[in-house]
Amino acid sequence: MDASVIVPGLFHLPFPVGHAYLWNDGGELTLIDTGIVGSGPAVAEAIRGLGLDPAGLRRVVLTHCHPDHYGAAAEIGAWAADTSVLAHRADAPVIRGEIPISPPVLLDWELPIAAGLPALPPTPPARVDRELDDGDVLDFGGGARIVAVPGHTDGSIAVHLPLHGVLLTGDAVANVDGRTMLGVFNTDRERAIASFHRLSALEDVDTACFGHGDPLVGGAAEVLREVAAALPRP
Repeated sequence: MDASVIVPGLFHLPFPVGHAYLWNDGGELTLIDTGIVGSGPAVAEAIRGLGLDPAGLRRVVLTHCHPDHYGAAAEIGAWAADTSVLAHRADAPVIRGEIPISPPVLLDWELPIAAGLPALPPTPPARVDRELDDGDVLDFGGGARIVAVPGHTDGSIAVHLPLHGVLLTGDAVANVDGRTMLGVFNTDRERAIASFHRLSALEDVDTACFGHGDPLVGGAAEVLREVAAALPRP
């Protein structure tokens, strides 16, 4: 895997299914999502390819409890003794393996997409060292604010770095084939739409990064607001 620069300090780690993102604060690293189980070696290789040390990973922030986002959290979280794994409190029990994941309520047009997805290997439970809430501020990127965006899952979050104009949306938003859209496979579409509206109202968003689809670099807020305008109001 080759990591690419999105903006200074932020790197894109693409997987065949989904994406992870790496933030670098002078060698202190934060990983947002992990890819599926078994992705640890590829992530470590990508970090080394940037001239960085995987042992510098201080935190893993999981945007939600789907296996393509937290699958490698157990292995990556074990890289260093001071690496912390963070997730929203509503999704943490799923990630720990304490409760089953809630299935999405699929729309008719989503059914063939879901049927065509490759089967993922079993995902082991992972520890969650800190349970997050809406409005929490994490100590990276000049202050990374957690934005609760329920609907895709109960505990879906976005990560907003206002100092850098960056928003990492998880699967609340997708950008597929050049089309920015509400994320698919939601457990509660109405809540997902309300969450999209909330993200579109954020200030200081120039770059948006998604769980699926290429990042938008420059003018991301305007794109999100245009898409939100075509969605029902909550």
